[in-house]
Amino acid sequence: MIRVVLFLVLLAALAFGAAWMADQPGTVSIVWLGRQIEFEVVTGLIALVVGAALVMVVIGLARWLIASPALAARALRRRRRRKGTEAISRGIIAIGAGDRRSAERHASDAAKYAADQPLTLLLKAQTAQLAGDRGGAEQAFRAMLGSPETKLLGLRGLYVEAQRRSDTVVARAIADEAIKESASAGWAAQAVLESQTLSGEWDDALTSIEKQYAARIIDKDQARRRRAVLLTAKAIALEDRDPVAAKALAIEAHGLAPTLVPAAVIAGRLLTTDGDARKASRVIEAAWKATPHPDLAEVYSHARRGDSRLDELKRVEYLARLVPSHPEGLMAIARSAIDAGEFAVARRALDDIAATATPTQRACLLQAEISAKEHGDHGRAREWMARALRAARDPVWTADGQASDVWLPASLVTGRLDAFEWKVPVAEIGGPVLQVDDVLADHHEAEQPAPPAPAPIIELVPAAVEPPVASPPEMQPAPAAAQLEPVVVAEEMPAAPAPKIVEAVAQPAAEPANDPSPAAPNRPKIVPTETVFPMARPPDDPGPEQPAPAAAKRSSFFGT
Repeated sequence: MIRVVLFLVLLAALAFGAAWMADQPGTVSIVWLGRQIEFEVVTGLIALVVGAALVMVVIGLARWLIASPALAARALRRRRRRKGTEAISRGIIAIGAGDRRSAERHASDAAKYAADQPLTLLLKAQTAQLAGDRGGAEQAFRAMLGSPETKLLGLRGLYVEAQRRSDTVVARAIADEAIKESASAGWAAQAVLESQTLSGEWDDALTSIEKQYAARIIDKDQARRRRAVLLTAKAIALEDRDPVAAKALAIEAHGLAPTLVPAAVIAGRLLTTDGDARKASRVIEAAWKATPHPDLAEVYSHARRGDSRLDELKRVEYLARLVPSHPEGLMAIARSAIDAGEFAVARRALDDIAATATPTQRACLLQAEISAKEHGDHGRAREWMARALRAARDPVWTADGQASDVWLPASLVTGRLDAFEWKVPVAEIGGPVLQVDDVLADHHEAEQPAPPAPAPIIELVPAAVEPPVASPPEMQPAPAAAQLEPVVVAEEMPAAPAPKIVEAVAQPAAEPANDPSPAAPNRPKIVPTETVFPMARPPDDPGPEQPAPAAAKRSSFFGT
């Protein structure tokens, strides 16, 4: 609206001026080259305007002619830049599609038309990676280090290449350099933290957590959880050498993450050692309400020194009532009841598990132990051991497909902090081979003196691999002879063998299922491997010795 008003005002002013000029008659005389030229004032003004316009056109044409080479060069540069941008875009698309030849062609065009573009080096590096040219990729990433804009990207690429060739020293150095370049580089901070965790540098790892939180790479909850994990790992490393410092670290870790089971276990155990049963019980109870775990139940049952087995059973029953009907609580009651000789209580707890869920391997082992210790019913115990072959797996500490019998602060595969979770691992092909005589070794030793001659170990081998099946609450009948076939191992039994469990992959038997003969040909061979699940045993029984590789894995974390 304002523009319309201004236009009308301007038009009125021009009209007024034109009318005023028409009302003021007059002539203009020009004497040039001996000639006198006269014309009206209006005509002179029109001629002046036209002459000025012609002069401006001539000047503009002259400037265009003078600047035409620069304009042509600028247009050529714009054309080359456009071609380079198109080549980069198409090359990245080709890399995403896995088209190696197209990617190489577009990378060549990008280097020709847009060699100074940062994305050209990136396209070249990714093309080399797609072609498997590691040297070419590293050369491209090193070229990025020369520019401040692409230095961090080049460091990231060099770090990935160092990881691919398993050069942890160079990868750590590159990550440190990237953090100096940009404190907010999350990948570099995570890489340094994982390296510090795997090498047991707990203090440096705690400092890295603080830097990540200051740079807003992680939020407050993540920082508290990761700090708790590192403090727990440090407490485990110091538990034997400096119990006082380990207790302080474990209590702090439990305060930061009350649901972290290892922190509560260590804190409760060290508080119990110091005679502070009340505080130890509060710590264990808080962790149990969030995550029932057998280690928590074991520490809780021994929180007071000098308690009898019945007193320990009462404490475990109180702990189990905090999370009613949980399988871990019921199995903890069964374990403590067996140790106290209250077999009816143990059987009732295991029956409650069978009424709500499929019995797991640990529940079947506890049933076998009850049968062997209460009435010496070895046949019934063997039936439960056979059921354990096909029973569901119990939860274990699992991270990135790897299972561990102890908690670790980080994954052994990727180095990821706080990776281990208490859950059921992925089912395996084939079931474990349970050495039944070893399970009942303690009871046999009590009944019989030293045997006159070494007896062979009898193992029960499943004739065919079967998936886990749901078992009814009541006990199933004994397996048929075609399902469990005795195999005599050419290994002599020691005088007092320690309980142990081995695992094997059983192949289907070559003979028909109705042939119970143990001497049939083509008997499948048993290949023992690592332990699948722990043996049900009293809390004061240290169990079998751990193999050397497991101790080596733990020492890499805890430095023990």
